[in-house]
Amino acid sequence: MKHNDKIYIAGHRGLVGSAILRELESRGFKNIIRRSHKELDLTNQFEVQKFFKDNKPDFVILAAAKVGGIHANNTYPAEFIYDNLMIEANVIHAAYQNNCKRLLFLGSTCIYPKNANQPITESSLLTDSLELTNEPYAIAKISGIKLCESYNRQYSTDYRSIMPTNLYGMNDNFHPENSHVIPALIQRFHMAKINKDKEVIVWGSGIARREFLYANDMAKASLFILELDKRKYEENTLPMVSHINIGTGKDVSIKELAEIIKDVVGYNGKILFDKSKPDGTLNKLTDVKLLSKLGWSANTSLIDGLKETYAWYSDHAMK
Repeated sequence: MKHNDKIYIAGHRGLVGSAILRELESRGFKNIIRRSHKELDLTNQFEVQKFFKDNKPDFVILAAAKVGGIHANNTYPAEFIYDNLMIEANVIHAAYQNNCKRLLFLGSTCIYPKNANQPITESSLLTDSLELTNEPYAIAKISGIKLCESYNRQYSTDYRSIMPTNLYGMNDNFHPENSHVIPALIQRFHMAKINKDKEVIVWGSGIARREFLYANDMAKASLFILELDKRKYEENTLPMVSHINIGTGKDVSIKELAEIIKDVVGYNGKILFDKSKPDGTLNKLTDVKLLSKLGWSANTSLIDGLKETYAWYSDHAMK
């Protein structure tokens, strides 16, 4: 990409989109197009088509999505599948109609089967049934991958898909119930510290293991794949298995994670695990051999990333 290329970030205010925006700006890119949800409803086909026709972006980073944790996915399944399907279909088709040079679609490792072999390779997609707690969201994200692949196959576009593991960082959703595990735990432990509560309840048994990637690292990985030479990208992927895992290749139990966040926040009470709440998939670790082969690896440790995230939360989210 050239510094004067028009780059549209869909979802620039979110966890990943804001990190990508910061990374682009730090590299000297000036012509970055951004729109808030109030300014542009990505689920509205007419609005999206008009926006693309008027702005003609050279590159599109599709980071916009309706996201949430287990509770949110179970409570609002229709919204999760509808909103995400519409966003993907509208943006990808409008990018094609307006001759965008390249598009990067950001998915999620929830696309993989519940019982996929560990660590999870890209070829595991569609080999078995999904985790039921977030199936509608996963179906939508799989559809996004297949939209990109299908447009590439039929129209010779250059649309790429990356599947990040569990992300965390600045500008996350820190709701105690409707967010992902790290921001939810940060918020719970912080409020427990403020209120001097004697205990914090963590959903599930604590034995489930998860992999986490700092959003700033994800931003760097996103631009690495977006700027990758087309021939190199095509040589290392298949037309119908073109997505690339983005992760650290290291996991941690939810119990261990809760203890780390407790220490980072400075909470001195007890941790109780509510085993009546679902754990979700017990083990989930991505295979990042392809990403490493292409030349990229994460460099922020979990503890350092959590410290930076809590510092941001303390300065921003509570004001």
